[in-house]
Amino acid sequence: MRRRAFIAAGATAIPLGAWGQQPGARPTIGYLGANSAAAQARWTTAFVERLRELGWVEGRNIAIEYRWSDGRRERYSEIASEFVALKVSVIVAAGNEASSVAKRATSTIPVVFPVAGDPVGTGLVASLARPGGNLTGLSIQQTDLASKRVELIREVIPGCRRIAIMGNVGSPNSVKDMAAVESTIRALGLEVSIFGIRGADDIAPAFGSLKGRADALYVSGDPLVNTNRDYINSLALAAQMPTVYGFRELVEAGGLMSYGPNFPDLFRRSADIVDRILRGAKPAEIPIEQPTKFELVVNLKTAKALRLTVDPSILARADDVIE
Repeated sequence: MRRRAFIAAGATAIPLGAWGQQPGARPTIGYLGANSAAAQARWTTAFVERLRELGWVEGRNIAIEYRWSDGRRERYSEIASEFVALKVSVIVAAGNEASSVAKRATSTIPVVFPVAGDPVGTGLVASLARPGGNLTGLSIQQTDLASKRVELIREVIPGCRRIAIMGNVGSPNSVKDMAAVESTIRALGLEVSIFGIRGADDIAPAFGSLKGRADALYVSGDPLVNTNRDYINSLALAAQMPTVYGFRELVEAGGLMSYGPNFPDLFRRSADIVDRILRGAKPAEIPIEQPTKFELVVNLKTAKALRLTVDPSILARADDVIE
């Protein structure tokens, strides 16, 4: 009863602002899911729940139009164009590519990205402090964490001398991440091999090519990888290949370990930005936020299947251990 009372009270407390000018009018969020609905379910739930806490109740005083690209880049343009035609109030687009496409589709509808690898370097915004234009959101500092993940690989796999990198070479953000990882690996004097993919059909051949050429696999996360995470992890396990990722959902799907920001938290915080925009704030003046929660997650089930013993000191530092 208390929760319902809170939601009802929040819904009536929203200032009229731009959305109260027409009787019965309510803002619409165009939600561009870069993955499949299932792959992104936890993130979407976090976003919607935070909107409710802020007083925006779907079906009551706000509408959400969901569209899913299922990791297919060619869908972004189609979805963005549809949102422009629908005249949505704000577009929520996860990832650099989806946000970039939305930026090209409209210069007037606000675009909020819950996650972006390098929003300044990839040209999404002018600066972190003053984004300019119609985009704002959160950066995940993807390339900044490359050295930490490589360090974890060496800790978990003693004697590791060869590290393979797999990622979507059609994604500018993944390409930057892979380059940063490669540089880190080479600086340590280790061998490195790069296996690029562009679609789901490239994943199995990539695993076939890396067989016998690596002691561990660094997988650069993006919508293609996330949508196909179960497939990637099944192939890695069959190849007895330890994997490291940038976020926990890929470890929950069978990867060995991950280190990176908490994505549900970022999606929750993106709802706060959407709230500010719906109340009249301009995205150009909302600074880009950065992660405040980073997680080390280790999957002991996978470690056992790989016949790896994870040092207790690593488990003690882990934020979550899957057993």
